Amino acid sequence: MAALVRSSFLVNAVYAESGREYGLTPQQGQLLCVLMSRSYGMGELGAMLRLAKSSLTGLVDRTERNGLVRREADPRDTRAVRVALTERGAELAEEFYTETCRRIDGLAAGLGPQDREMLARLLGRVVLDNEAPLVFKEPDVEAVDGLS
Repeated sequence: MAALVRSSFLVNAVYAESGREYGLTPQQGQLLCVLMSRSYGMGELGAMLRLAKSSLTGLVDRTERNGLVRREADPRDTRAVRVALTERGAELAEEFYTETCRRIDGLAAGLGPQDREMLARLLGRVVLDNEAPLVFKEPDVEAVDGLS
C-alpha cells in the first residue's frame, strides 16, 4: 500500500509540474482534462473532481477569468449551468494533456513492456473496483507508444 500512496505523490507532482509550465494549478489542469470530452453540469463536475460546491465555483470562476472555460445554459434545465472549454481552453487542454501523459509515461520508463502492461492492468482493476471517476481521458494508444 505504501507504494500506491507514494505513486500518487509522483502523479500529483507531474500534474503540478506540467501545470506550472502552462500557468495552471493542478486542479485547473484536471478541470480542463475532464472537459476535453464534453461539457458538464456543475453537479457532475463536483462529483467527478470530488469538490464541494463552493470550491468548484471558485475553481470555475478563476478558470473562466483566464478565458479557458465558459458557463452555458443547460438546454435540458433552464436553472442549471454547464461548463465547457473555450477555444483557447481546448488548445491549452490538449497541450497540457499531451505533456502530462508524456511525463506520467516516463514514470514507468524503467519497466519492460510486460511489466508496464501488468501495471496498467492492476491499476485499472483498482480504479474500476473503487469506481473512480474518469477525470483524465484514456490516452491514444498510438500516441503513447510513440512516447515510449
